[in-house]
Amino acid sequence: MTLSILHTASAWWVETPAGAAKIATSASTTAELLTDRAAIEAAGSEVVDVDTLDLISPVTRPCRVIAQMTNFESHVKDAGMDPTSIPLTFFRKASASICGPFDEIVKPAHVQLLDYEVEIGLVIGRTIPVGTNISDTNLAAYIAGLVVTNDVSARDIQLPQTQFYEAKSYPTFTPVGPKLVLLDADELNRFGDLRLQLSVNGVQRQNALVEGDMLYRPLQALQSLTQFQELAPGDLVLTGTPVGTALSAPPKPIQIIGNLLPPAVKWKTFFKRQARNPKYLQHGDVIEASVATADGAIDLGSQHNAVRYA
Repeated sequence: MTLSILHTASAWWVETPAGAAKIATSASTTAELLTDRAAIEAAGSEVVDVDTLDLISPVTRPCRVIAQMTNFESHVKDAGMDPTSIPLTFFRKASASICGPFDEIVKPAHVQLLDYEVEIGLVIGRTIPVGTNISDTNLAAYIAGLVVTNDVSARDIQLPQTQFYEAKSYPTFTPVGPKLVLLDADELNRFGDLRLQLSVNGVQRQNALVEGDMLYRPLQALQSLTQFQELAPGDLVLTGTPVGTALSAPPKPIQIIGNLLPPAVKWKTFFKRQARNPKYLQHGDVIEASVATADGAIDLGSQHNAVRYA
């Protein structure tokens, strides 16, 4: 049975059917908490109403935030690419971009095209040195649990730079939570049953099942990462988003014409077209993102974030 961890500014909690039970721990970081499993399992019987808690991200910073690129077949096709040609690749985000599951997402004044990407986050449970042999049999020993994340993106910064770090690293650009769901091996084996959903102002934008859509699963991701990157407890690995983001590839004829233009002209034309797209996030929009199995056995919860223009 999954264990759901909640975090407030002054305490850690275990979610129970009756409410939230406080964990008697001195842990101040996610990494420290994950080494105190006895305290988690011994959380007291006295509970408080979860709705009375001011929840913050269950993944603390600083930490590594690593994300997989174009990792859902539906998203790859929407971007005008061939899924069979997509390699397993990663990019980094600043952990300073992490915010709580109910915090505002703040658009910097110079950003024009603000986009959303619901993703499943893997929270690393123990140190993984470079060269570690990771397999189906020991994967659950390295992944402590899962969280809902939103890989918020400034598209007008991302695309001309052809790199993602700045465009995805502004403060509040990675809402995390509301809970960190700790899983055992059998539960992690149900990863393919998870459904990612995101809506803006109550209108659904993204809705996809991992099974049949995600190109590279957590095992492949960690096997690749550990060839060159050490991971530590509390690190966060985002696993990609499905179709439904505001950004979508233009029709093929327009792409062909665009490729013939000088880069400055090409991007000016592209962004002029994108500016007419009403799906980009506007001031006051409310984003709801959730991840769960259909039977509710694994439920990462729902985050609600309002957009504010700086």
